[in-house]
Amino acid sequence: MKTLHFDCFAGISGDMTLGACVDLGVDPDELRRELGKLALDGWKLEFARDERNGIRGVRAIVEDEHAREYGRHRREGGGHSRVHAHRSWKDIRALIAQSALREGAKKRALDMFTRLAEAESRVHGVAVDEVTFHEIGALDSIIDIAGTAVCLDILKPDKITSSAIELGGGTVQCAHGVLPVPAPATLVLCRGLPVKTGGFQKEMTTPTGAAILAASVDTFTETASFTEIKTAYGIGRRTLAKPNVLRLSLREEAAEAGGEWWNTEDLTLIETNIDDMTGEALGFLMERLFAAEALDVTFSPCTMKKSRPGVVVSVLCARQNLDALRRTLFRQSTAIGFREQTVRRLSLRRGMETSETAAGTVRRKRVFLGGEELRAKIEYEDRARVAREKNTSLDGAERSICGGK
Repeated sequence: MKTLHFDCFAGISGDMTLGACVDLGVDPDELRRELGKLALDGWKLEFARDERNGIRGVRAIVEDEHAREYGRHRREGGGHSRVHAHRSWKDIRALIAQSALREGAKKRALDMFTRLAEAESRVHGVAVDEVTFHEIGALDSIIDIAGTAVCLDILKPDKITSSAIELGGGTVQCAHGVLPVPAPATLVLCRGLPVKTGGFQKEMTTPTGAAILAASVDTFTETASFTEIKTAYGIGRRTLAKPNVLRLSLREEAAEAGGEWWNTEDLTLIETNIDDMTGEALGFLMERLFAAEALDVTFSPCTMKKSRPGVVVSVLCARQNLDALRRTLFRQSTAIGFREQTVRRLSLRRGMETSETAAGTVRRKRVFLGGEELRAKIEYEDRARVAREKNTSLDGAERSICGGK
């Protein structure tokens, strides 16, 4: 099985991903030709051999004519600029959807940018379609995301995996001032993903990098059995005490029995029995457990001491999130102890497809057994939105999305 592995020991950004893909073998000219199908001007994409701490790789450089013009006007106008504009997510979505990008790349790019826009929506408390990106930075993000989507479509791996994501440390300058790393949008995008902090005292994972991983990775793992085919490095902008690089590996993975058909993970199951919490309190507990990165939370009825009715609280999580969930259980529930065991989870591979319909942008979750697509389902949030807009049921909203079929 041909596997593409992201080793994010120094984080990830969009330009580092592009550099690593070119170092892995993507033709820069083919990439630029494909990006030229976007109705977008004022950009130039160059690649240069570079090194960080003795590790050689490729650095991607997006030249933004609008940014240069913005800087010139700031210098000449005392900090003000008439070219300081914004691009809305609605405009960017239309730009990508209506382009002549190859279909696989278009779907990937829309998925990545949808996740980025939704994260910004949550952080700033505005509707997704009202999210805007500053002109200075929006063009970089479009080239980084669309370019990465093109690269993945060219490489066509059977599976994409990643290490835990190094977020960095220290502080970062955001629209709302100086905040601790990770930036708010990065934190939203990494929800449910394995992360690490403190390896660097800089922001190492950008929102764009987090969106690429969230939309693309099938499995996050630190262990695997494989034959390395090729190793590549995307060079970051900073020169630090440790290498600021993204390592990208093309591997022939030796899967377990059935591994080519499904994902296999070792997770932790936490369970406790409770008989003295109200339904409201249990509902709030579930909310807090998911906020602490639980993968799944279920309540099952049981009979406890003295024939009292109770509930078994079951929490499934990745090992790196154990302590946060333990603290949440002790603080938010009446439990004074719980059981833990390692469990193996087998899950079908999933992919998210974003498409434009008569009812607006919708996402479909696609489920695969090996290379066979078993089923696809429109995301609940999109069906619910259409149902509210059209004052109909969820089934009616689905029929509307599917053109009345």
